[in-house]
Amino acid sequence: MPVALVLAGGFLVLFVSGGARFSIGLTLKPMVDELGWLRSDLGLAVAVYMVVSAFATFMAGRMADRLGARAILGAGTIIGGVGIGLMCFVNAPWQAMLLYGVIFAIGNGAASLTTVGVMVTRAVPGRAGLANAFVISGQSLGQLVMISMLAAVLAEIGWRSVFVWLAVAHAILIPTMLLTLPAGAKGQAAQAPAAGANLREAARTPRFWLLLAVYAICGLDDFFVGTHVAAFAQDRGATALMAGNLLAFMGLTALVGVLAGGWLSDRSGPVLATAIAFGARIAVFGLILLDQSPLSVAIFALVFGSTFMVTAPLTILFVREAFGTRHLGALTGLITMVHQIFGGIGAYGGALIFDATGSYAAAFVVALVLTVVALALTLALPRASARSTS
Repeated sequence: MPVALVLAGGFLVLFVSGGARFSIGLTLKPMVDELGWLRSDLGLAVAVYMVVSAFATFMAGRMADRLGARAILGAGTIIGGVGIGLMCFVNAPWQAMLLYGVIFAIGNGAASLTTVGVMVTRAVPGRAGLANAFVISGQSLGQLVMISMLAAVLAEIGWRSVFVWLAVAHAILIPTMLLTLPAGAKGQAAQAPAAGANLREAARTPRFWLLLAVYAICGLDDFFVGTHVAAFAQDRGATALMAGNLLAFMGLTALVGVLAGGWLSDRSGPVLATAIAFGARIAVFGLILLDQSPLSVAIFALVFGSTFMVTAPLTILFVREAFGTRHLGALTGLITMVHQIFGGIGAYGGALIFDATGSYAAAFVVALVLTVVALALTLALPRASARSTS
């Protein structure tokens, strides 16, 4: 199958899954206001989602080392569409935990950037950074386009309709995947070299644990901000439509950031792009702690958004550079799993802090300190040119 079709299919999968993934941030405040919940009630559902999707991502990554991507991505899209669609009926926190936290999480974890990334890296080994950045930009563009459209739906007919339209998007994606993604694993396994560390061998190296720590903090940052930034903007005086559009435009800056990071990683390796992203986060966390005016909130959201997806395509490069590609899916899936689990901690922890203090200030302080640590750990990773590993 032509490489262009593989890239297009992967792009569309992440376009839909990305828009669906961030919808909970858009609907958080109207849901808790209408249903009389605490933010931590819905934050717990997000935390459960992060843990369940993390394990689903890991298992999908392991399966992607042996099977074709189309079956895994197709099953994930169907399960995810059912889970997110049924969210339109929720009336109790346990229902959100089951539908969003478990069912949608399993589907979204399977139809994730790990499965797509393994497929793309096999198809385009020489420019894996930029190719993965292009495909993963679908997630950013999905956040921009879908969240912008869903913000208008939310303003006009309410949050329940948001989930109905997300289910429709998943249904439309299925026939598109059948036309664009390769069936089976033929041709993929043949490209994989015989050498490469497995999970046990990788775990014996300090580099592996540094990567896990970096991605853990990255995930905590990502999903604290992604889950709460729209509600935070509304707390500072923005309307629901304005906050939704701000979340959507974070997808636009994420698109720029992920493409720039992929381009840079193919030339300088993944360390420099990751370090720049953490440096930008430190700057805007500091800004928002000093000033929470509408302008500062907008700057914070858009600059943070530009870093949001930078490390996603770099996971594959870090693993390939350090451990080879024989167990690329399993190793990438495990790192992504840690990222997701700590993302759940960030989403739920931010909600707990807000419910306890009435403010996100303490959560921003924690995020700032941890991001400084992440930058230091990133700079401790060995630097190697991506060209030498392609």
